[in-house]
Amino acid sequence: MPLESTGLDADFSSGSDKPIIARELIFGLILLAPILFLAMGPMLGLSIDTWLDAHTNQALQLLFTSILIITCGYSIFSRGMKSLISGHLNMFTLITIGVTAAYIYSATATLLPGFFPEEFHDPRTSLVHSSFDACAMIIVLVLIGQMLENLARIKTGSELRSLLSLAPTTARLVTEHEEKDVPLHDVHPGDHLRVRPGETIPVDGTVTEGTSFVDESFITGEPSPVIKNRNDEVVAGTRNGRGSFILIAEKTGSETLLARIITLVRTAQRSRAPVQKMADAVAGVFIPIVLSIALATFIGWLLLGCHPSLPYAIVSSVSVLVIACPCAIGLATPMSIIVGIGRAAREGVLFKDAESLETLGQSKRLMIDKTGTITAGRPTVTDVILFGDQTEQEVLSFAAAIELKSEHPIATAICQASRKHDLKPLQEADSFLATAGSGVEGTVAGQAVGIGNEAFLKKQRVPLNELTDFQKAAKPLRASGKMITGVVIDHRVAGLLAITDPVKPGAQSAIDKLKHLGLTVTMLTGDHSDSADVIARSVGIDHYKASLTPQEKHRLITESHAHGEQPIMVGDGMNDAPALAAATVGIAMGTGSDVAIETADVTLIRGDLQLLPHAIQLSRTTLLNIRQNLFLAFCYNIIGIPLAAGILVPVLGSNWQVTPIFAATAMSLSSVFVITNALRLRTVTICTDTNQLTL
Repeated sequence: MPLESTGLDADFSSGSDKPIIARELIFGLILLAPILFLAMGPMLGLSIDTWLDAHTNQALQLLFTSILIITCGYSIFSRGMKSLISGHLNMFTLITIGVTAAYIYSATATLLPGFFPEEFHDPRTSLVHSSFDACAMIIVLVLIGQMLENLARIKTGSELRSLLSLAPTTARLVTEHEEKDVPLHDVHPGDHLRVRPGETIPVDGTVTEGTSFVDESFITGEPSPVIKNRNDEVVAGTRNGRGSFILIAEKTGSETLLARIITLVRTAQRSRAPVQKMADAVAGVFIPIVLSIALATFIGWLLLGCHPSLPYAIVSSVSVLVIACPCAIGLATPMSIIVGIGRAAREGVLFKDAESLETLGQSKRLMIDKTGTITAGRPTVTDVILFGDQTEQEVLSFAAAIELKSEHPIATAICQASRKHDLKPLQEADSFLATAGSGVEGTVAGQAVGIGNEAFLKKQRVPLNELTDFQKAAKPLRASGKMITGVVIDHRVAGLLAITDPVKPGAQSAIDKLKHLGLTVTMLTGDHSDSADVIARSVGIDHYKASLTPQEKHRLITESHAHGEQPIMVGDGMNDAPALAAATVGIAMGTGSDVAIETADVTLIRGDLQLLPHAIQLSRTTLLNIRQNLFLAFCYNIIGIPLAAGILVPVLGSNWQVTPIFAATAMSLSSVFVITNALRLRTVTICTDTNQLTL
């Protein structure tokens, strides 16, 4: 399945939505110009009445406004009517009611001026004042707000579209008889592809022939190209240097890392955070309150207002409906979420949904795996201790035959040690069985072979004296921080393999930053407590749990939930999957197993632990930005609604009467403020050395 650009474009309004809104906005502005000219020209001292009588002027305003509403306002009014019919009130509900009220009043004033009492009529023109300019301005300003939101989404999604463009449309297929270019969607796992100098790698795979330097900056963030030799993995979207090589395709289309990155971010930006649901609930209560205030304003001015009371009642109630439009409230959360997730993706952090972005910054409890997470995940066999009659080469050959079927980092280390001795596995293992977090076993050349930790060896029913000898040999090695695994052949301990896995560069710094952010960090590992203690102390972790099975890791997460905590779990392996799934937020290393990545809520693409405190602080910064937006939106309404209701008119005079057109302008400006504040997330500095936020 090839990468498709249409889905991404649609999600970021770069497809059909943008041209439609742009056309509506352009046509609306063209119609708005004569409406404002006709309505406001006399106020600005223009002698319009010398060549156009007042009745014709108002009739033309009616004509232009009607056309504008039918053409440019159709989508707005249809959404407003649907909300009224369904009972799911939103910002378009108030826009529809407000504009409709102003339009009906103005049309009646134009067509049936005799309906209104004498005090409504202008003494000079004998006409009743209309608000066509306000109707038109409201619609155009709403379209401007939608266009600004679209542009913000497009700007935020530009990085993802850049990633999408990395995928080539063709690949160079190598067969026994020829080489030819084929469409990318015709490439399947197992195909051999040639990558020529300067070309973009089309799929995820492994180099089988040749060597070259590859630019992996979009994944690793490192600008320096990385050399790729035989058996090295390459990723779709990375760019080849001057060399040429052949790769075997392993993951194609939607299965590639590039496609998964795009899909994850696209899904996340379309999701809704819990705080958004709260904002929606508030808006559902807010709108009936506004309608009640508008009705109370109308009745109050009608009964108690200054003479003539009816014009004041109509203008004030319509202004309340317009100024209270919750556009800013509706934009407050989704705009921040969109920008925050987009920035995270650009910096190497993938959120599966908006909820994980919100929740990550709220947790104070973090549990983290050791191997492949704190350590580099590139273990090396350093010591081989023999207990039986087998030679070192025989022990490694048996072990490699079993571990060939495992994707665990320790399995990789054993296979590499075997290759260093130029050994070939005896034969492929039969009856392969893996026990997560414990060991693997199978049959090789008719002999039962098991490889695993001390607990695994006990289950293999090895003699007690051999187990004791194994423990004695393992103790000093564990004290130096090495991982220990045993090789059992036909229920006898054949050898001990000591494996070292260096701590990732920057791991200690990352742990320090996590502590500064107020998190309690606990390391969870299936390794022995002696080895765990060495690693924990080296990176500054005060709490750890060792010799854990995947089930025990899962139990610790559920216990944390039971204590009212919101635990974060960080891991990379298949054995971490149950804990990742149970955690409030599961975080996987992008360099880890597919199972862990699929299970987790967040993925650190480069597997760099330094990204973890950055992601947490970005989450907190995004939440702060949302709160700022909601504060701005509600403050605007708290101030604007009383002013629109005319609360200052009895004290300060009619000059403080808020007209519908002024209300429409204020409403749109509040949306602009919210969008602008959300866009600040793109460039704001994220500080991970303190728990304090500045935005």
